[in-house]
Amino acid sequence: MKSIEGRFGAIRGCSQLGLRKEKKKKVCGLSSLPDEVVWRCLAQLSRLDLAALAMTSKSHRSLATSPCLWDLRWRMDGVEPSYHMCLHIYPEPIPRWFILHPVQRRLKPIYSHSHAYQSPESGSSFVAVAWGIYIIGGLVNGKPSSEVTLFDCFDHKWYAVPPMKMARASASACRIDDKIYVFGGCGDDVDSSNWAEVYDLDTLTWDFLCVPTTTTRPKNIKQSVVIDKKEIYAVDEDGQSFSFSPSKLTHIVSSGKTDSQPGDRDDWCLIGGFLFTRGARGTILWCLPDELDWKEVKGLEELQQQQLVEFGISKLSRNYDSNIVIFWNAQPQGADSLELWSAEISLRKIESSQGREIRGKIEWSGSVYKLDYPLTDSNRVKVVYAGTTLT
Repeated sequence: MKSIEGRFGAIRGCSQLGLRKEKKKKVCGLSSLPDEVVWRCLAQLSRLDLAALAMTSKSHRSLATSPCLWDLRWRMDGVEPSYHMCLHIYPEPIPRWFILHPVQRRLKPIYSHSHAYQSPESGSSFVAVAWGIYIIGGLVNGKPSSEVTLFDCFDHKWYAVPPMKMARASASACRIDDKIYVFGGCGDDVDSSNWAEVYDLDTLTWDFLCVPTTTTRPKNIKQSVVIDKKEIYAVDEDGQSFSFSPSKLTHIVSSGKTDSQPGDRDDWCLIGGFLFTRGARGTILWCLPDELDWKEVKGLEELQQQQLVEFGISKLSRNYDSNIVIFWNAQPQGADSLELWSAEISLRKIESSQGREIRGKIEWSGSVYKLDYPLTDSNRVKVVYAGTTLT
């Protein structure tokens, strides 16, 4: 799994595009061009244009969906960001995956043609790579699992990944370079030998990670982010902050800062050197990583009128443009069913004599998904995962 080229290496040399025969046995259009020219021309198109091409004929569909074309798009740096989500739509027992349409701004269900995938009930950790999403551990039948799967965002298939050495749920998982680091999540079985492990994306192997520390290892890390692509910054369930750097003799230290209310700080994301999280009553908070002194993002009063105070933000993440994307449950006036709403928010830093503040601007807001059945007390939509990959 060194690169997308390696992923498609076994399927290069795809069948050539067939020529369309007319009554006079003349050819025209794409089929009249050399294969190399056809591939390079189509590689310049957007995903939406390729989707439109695929609707014109079976041969064009075969061409537009060919792994050969997507391999070339990757090598020509022609891929585009796509926003994938995993939703648990209660009372359905199993979460489902969706992709956010970039123009219609509606969630489209993803139908996988690969082997059946048993989604964990909860507690999974998610790590996005360029073209896929790793789902690590979680609760299966109420017990922590060591299973790991990879969701391929190109062809919407599931692939089995070697399991972890330790069963984990609600662990912290972050990627630095070509390794995924997993901390905690093993409950009462935790000790210095199994608290952390690392997955090598090149060798496809797991190894326990010895992490010397002068403090007690937390059983559960509440939130974690990667700073400067080289250091993992985390806060445990008691609000104590830690940092870990693979390049600094592999050790973990306490930063000396404590989050006064760690349970209320969910869905951390790092944008422009600032941490952002969702707060109470539909607010968005920000702070510097080394301070943990949370302040409210200003300029978003309009959102308070969209049932955010009642339902709260269910998920906060960032997109490829470094904007914040939030989701919340809402019931429009007069509607008989629940909807999932979303807003994209750009950010601006302001320095003044009164100090620094972050202001947000709502770039877009609206409904992205509507439940298929009437609203009841048991119906709700939980956003399990939301994030950007390249396809």
